[in-house]
Amino acid sequence: MGDSARQLKLGEFPQLLREISDPPKALYIKGNYPDEKSKFLAVVGSRKYTPYGKQVTQKLIFGLSGYPIVIVSGLALGIDAIAHEAALEAALTTIAIPGSGLSESVLYPATHRQLAKRILKAGGALLSPFEDNFKATPYSFPERNRIMAGISHATLVIEASEKSGTLITSRLATEYNRDVLAVPGPIFSATSAGPHMLLRLGATPITKSEDILEALHLKAEEKSVATENLSDIERKIFEMLSSPLSRDELIDALEIPVQEIQITLARLELKGIIKEEMGEIRLA
Repeated sequence: MGDSARQLKLGEFPQLLREISDPPKALYIKGNYPDEKSKFLAVVGSRKYTPYGKQVTQKLIFGLSGYPIVIVSGLALGIDAIAHEAALEAALTTIAIPGSGLSESVLYPATHRQLAKRILKAGGALLSPFEDNFKATPYSFPERNRIMAGISHATLVIEASEKSGTLITSRLATEYNRDVLAVPGPIFSATSAGPHMLLRLGATPITKSEDILEALHLKAEEKSVATENLSDIERKIFEMLSSPLSRDELIDALEIPVQEIQITLARLELKGIIKEEMGEIRLA
């Protein structure tokens, strides 16, 4: 991350960004811009996320693994960072667009500088409309939201209050004639107010990964699990489940702490790799 960002000329801007009415005057990049034949999905949400919001973000993105989808977000605290992390775990390319320049000394937030390095190491990219040493300001975030909406085929809103800055991205997506997708939430949660408002205005409701694939005009197909993306214990459980086993049978066969097994099983279920039915755990 120590190298300076490269400034793109207008003709080098991503095609979708060149199509909007107000493209940025400048664009800087670190890393590799993904193949533009992929579908680009902006994932945005509240900094003050709930456990529901975190689980939904992970579940939906894990379900996109293996498809030509790029996850775009803003590197911010909360849902943004969860989206980047889930994309990395699902072996999906991800692009981070912070509200600052791309120099490590100013990259915002500072707590996500290691995450930014991991995004680059995994073949993703960092983008910014600001020069390398530009420090984040309140006005710089709407500017970066414009980039997020502009380079994406669709914007997915996970959680947001009714007056959240997150909704700026969805409003811009609408202005750019891009699809807006929203996840319904619990009616008692303040972070459900934003998505529910968008749904009333005609956003596409998203309750499973297949809904996203449909919105992006991708065909949901049967696909084998990429076991190279699994941890050692995940891969071992995956291989053991060539035939269904009970939870107790798995625990007895694995010589590791029960708590670690339970956490791993929950994670595999969240990824859509296994399911539990009639007291047995089987491959999904």
